[in-house]
Amino acid sequence: MGKLLFIFNQYSGKGQIKNFLVEIIDIFVRENFDVTVYTTQAPGDATEKIMEDGAKFDRIVCSGGDGTLDECVTGLMKANLRIPIGYIPTGSTNDFGSSLGIDKKMVESANIAATGDLFPCDVGKFQDDYFVYVAAFGIFTETSYTTSQKLKNALGHAAYILSGIKQISNVPSYHIRIEYEDEVIEDDFIYGMVTNSLSVGGFTGIIKGEVGLSDGIFEGCLVRTPNNILELNDAIAFLTGIKKESQFVYNFQSDTFKIHCDEEFPWTLDGEFGGEHKEVTISCIHEGMDILVE
Repeated sequence: MGKLLFIFNQYSGKGQIKNFLVEIIDIFVRENFDVTVYTTQAPGDATEKIMEDGAKFDRIVCSGGDGTLDECVTGLMKANLRIPIGYIPTGSTNDFGSSLGIDKKMVESANIAATGDLFPCDVGKFQDDYFVYVAAFGIFTETSYTTSQKLKNALGHAAYILSGIKQISNVPSYHIRIEYEDEVIEDDFIYGMVTNSLSVGGFTGIIKGEVGLSDGIFEGCLVRTPNNILELNDAIAFLTGIKKESQFVYNFQSDTFKIHCDEEFPWTLDGEFGGEHKEVTISCIHEGMDILVE
């Protein structure tokens, strides 16, 4: 009998998981797992739990938004553990779960977590921290970790857009130099991201090129600072998926990115606050984790 740690955020997605808990745990038990249940109590709690107790388990299943998955993967990476991880997505956008093709129906995703196939997936390294699918800065990124859980639950994905609109009247701009491969880009930017996902913030089409979640390559996207309101509208239309192309966007691919700014500026990692930095190195850990997929 294998030991399974089931970690979940009971407030994510209107707390709907409470209606399926018995059925989910029954699925795990029927697959011959000895189940330990842990409800997260505060930000970063899942990371701490896995670093302390993860080695006792043969499988870890987490449920919540992409931030909960990020915490679990970060715990595994920091503890240097290679334990299969299952994901039951319940958040407002669930970018990474969608990219993996994991069913949003909780019972179905629980079945995948219990009986699915192992998929070796790339993991992002950000300084001494980790992320699953996106490291980003600039307009709209702050909304992911400042929007209240209550508003996310009430409005879902629309909550991010409404909160993000508040930033449009005072868009922060950063003069940044980014090095990748043998290339250097230097300009003023209102947004930037390094990602390993088919969608970000619920929007598809922002990331260009062929995206492979285990190819050892991440996708970069930078949006140049516009000069007037018309150019700003063009850039925002691209970021929100209304326009598929924009003259203000740089797209590129690499396994390592070095980013420099003369001032400290805030980052988000999978929708959670990633600190303020002047110098950042982002790299891809090829096939750094095993996640269960259909």
